[in-house]
Amino acid sequence: MENSKEIMEQTNEDEDEDEDEDEDEDENENENENENENVNVVKRLPPWTAHITLRGLVASLVIGVVYSVIVMKLNLTTGLVPNLNVSAALLAFVFIKTWTNLVHKAGFVTTPFTKQENTIIQTCAVACYSIAVGGGFGSYLLGLNKKTYEEAGVDIDGNSPGSHKEPEIGWMVGFLFATSFVGLFALVPLRKIMIIDYKLRYPSGTATAVLINGFHTPKGDKMAKKQVMGFMKFFSASFMWACFQWFYSGSGTCGFTFFPTFGLKAFKNSWFKETLFYFDFSMTYIGAGMICSYLVNLSLLAGAVLSYGVMWPLIGDRKGAWFPANLPESSMKSLNGYKVFISIALILGDGLYNFLKITIFTARTIYLTSRKKPKTNPDDTNQPLDDSEHNEVFLRESIPFSLAASGYLILSILSTIAIPLMFRELKWYFVLVAYIIAPSLGFCNAYGAGLTDMNMAYNYGKVALFVLSAMSGKHNGVVAGLVGCGLIKSIASISSDLMHDFKTGHLTLTSPRSMIVSQAIGTAIGCLVAPLTFFLFYKAFDIGNPNGEYKAPYAVVYRNMAILGVEGFSALPNHCLQLCYLFFAFALMANFLRDICPKKLAKLLPLPMAMAVPFLVGGYIAIDMCVGSLIVFIWHKLNKRKANLMVPAVASGLICGDGLWILPSSILALARIRPPICMNFVSTKSS
Repeated sequence: MENSKEIMEQTNEDEDEDEDEDEDEDENENENENENENVNVVKRLPPWTAHITLRGLVASLVIGVVYSVIVMKLNLTTGLVPNLNVSAALLAFVFIKTWTNLVHKAGFVTTPFTKQENTIIQTCAVACYSIAVGGGFGSYLLGLNKKTYEEAGVDIDGNSPGSHKEPEIGWMVGFLFATSFVGLFALVPLRKIMIIDYKLRYPSGTATAVLINGFHTPKGDKMAKKQVMGFMKFFSASFMWACFQWFYSGSGTCGFTFFPTFGLKAFKNSWFKETLFYFDFSMTYIGAGMICSYLVNLSLLAGAVLSYGVMWPLIGDRKGAWFPANLPESSMKSLNGYKVFISIALILGDGLYNFLKITIFTARTIYLTSRKKPKTNPDDTNQPLDDSEHNEVFLRESIPFSLAASGYLILSILSTIAIPLMFRELKWYFVLVAYIIAPSLGFCNAYGAGLTDMNMAYNYGKVALFVLSAMSGKHNGVVAGLVGCGLIKSIASISSDLMHDFKTGHLTLTSPRSMIVSQAIGTAIGCLVAPLTFFLFYKAFDIGNPNGEYKAPYAVVYRNMAILGVEGFSALPNHCLQLCYLFFAFALMANFLRDICPKKLAKLLPLPMAMAVPFLVGGYIAIDMCVGSLIVFIWHKLNKRKANLMVPAVASGLICGDGLWILPSSILALARIRPPICMNFVSTKSS
């Protein structure tokens, strides 16, 4: 609502400026002089090919690989991944500044490090690790494997025999290449409308641009040096701490990662046998908690207390009445079924509300804007100087419509042929229809993200999952739904991400051509790096074990969504449907009250989507991330200015240091080298 008013107010301001210029010739002459200076600035910018450098590509590869490992761990443990775009821009600055300083000390001369090159590195790196985030390795693709198939329940009719496909590098790389590049071409022709005509904010893209522009100023360089020092200090400490912890982790419940935060009784209680209420000293989650808002972290804690502190013990007491006593807890007809399906109800309720809200908001904003469009000619003197300069660069090196259209058409045809060959359950005509409607879905998602910064691609994917599961029938429904979910989600997500990058490029005077080329390079790297990173975890750790560290909770969630699409409510355990209705309504009501209540009261209402995570994973993730929030809160109380400057750098250092240790620890696990010591906590009464 506020954005639409701002657009209309900007339109009225432009009209007022036009009238003033007609009445005052002197002012017009001054603006013409400024415009000439502006043209000179634009002409002095290097060509778009100069933005893409060899050192930049190397930096993008390194950052993309490191962040792919980090987000893959988050995907396979909690499924909750914070926005790391700003962190990637900071890391890009750190990498190139370190490189140029070393080269200068060696007596060589290098080309200057510009904000355009910084933008390209950030874009390429984010495109790379985004494949690891949204490629389905912790959700719809992993939901195809045999372990998830068995965990969902072989006794459920919708979970038909043979409806699984084991992960392999070959078909995963092929699937990613077939689906990831189509989204790059879907909305390219609409970039001018989104960025210039509608002046969409894209908050994440704008924040990244502000950071990059700030780095490349004299004052910003001094601030960046402080951030670099903070990043390196906490990166080193986090890496060394992770290494130190490894020596004491032994096997089972050993080491600092199983610190009994709430005492040994709670730790060993039969309903907490998964050791869910403890602090595991994970710097990754503490750093993620420093990045995420207080509301997200407190919502996680509320979900942990409600589920493992109240609901699961109460439902467990109904064993023999609500569900058979002889079933294992991991069965979908037992306690695990309530965990999964109540989580699904929360996720769907939250997603449906936000989907409808953004759809209505987007439609209303488009309608209001279309009634009186602002002028967008970059040569028009009624525009502010900076806008004129940015628009000139953004439009000067256009991407031909014929190239975008032909690229989308060719890639869609290739994908329509390739995907049914990989998955015979998904018919070619379903894929064709998906690619026909995908551009409109991508536009809606990208427009909504520009207004609210919310990428709703996962909701479009869930709609496709339910529709295709129901239409494909009992034998093919699960596989077809999971694959179709990935197809739609990939196009909608990449289209939105590309517009965020275009917004960053628009504000940093980076050519759109170099942006889309770097996005394509990053996507290609990601299609190779993400499966390799996944298999590093898949071979070294017990992925999908509900009692282990790498639970991969969303794999079970997505598979059971597909089963629900095939079987309907018959797949639910006893009384689970009533509980699902209750939590679905709670998700809708919580979101509605947050929108209508005053801000002070709205901050007290939890986020249903965040609450759903500990329903499956447990309380430890909530405790870790709340520790991150506590650090930020105290830091702001002591020195708010320093906290605003250093929190992103410190959080990035903690995340990257702990995340980088995963590489050597995975290699040690593959070599079957076990930690030498097992450290446990025992009661003094038993000693």
